[in-house]
Amino acid sequence: QVQLAESGGGLVQAGGSLRLSCAASGRTFNLYGMAWYRQAPGKEREFVAGIKWSVGTAYADFAKGRFTISGDGAKRTAALQMNSLKPEDTAMYYCNCASGAFWGTGGYWGQGTQVTVSS
Repeated sequence: QVQLAESGGGLVQAGGSLRLSCAASGRTFNLYGMAWYRQAPGKEREFVAGIKWSVGTAYADFAKGRFTISGDGAKRTAALQMNSLKPEDTAMYYCNCASGAFWGTGGYWGQGTQVTVSS
């Protein structure tokens, strides 16, 4: 089992910034990356950004140019720097990882951290 601990959500005005952090613990020996997803009320959970440790990163179109994912494979951590936040970024943000993969919806999830952007 893998446990994911997230932190860093909060309330921010439009145009502001937030940084989310995630740390994995437990059986982390076959993790190859981590990702962030988000879910707004009444909407499906969607991919935000992912990091493939020592390989590269991937972003959803809405995140490109505003969000930056970083991480440390040795420490099994990932962070999401979010700039130029918009009210539509308001959602619960979840950290994700998967055994034997970079990330995946069938893998492990954190408890979520709320991000609220006011207009």
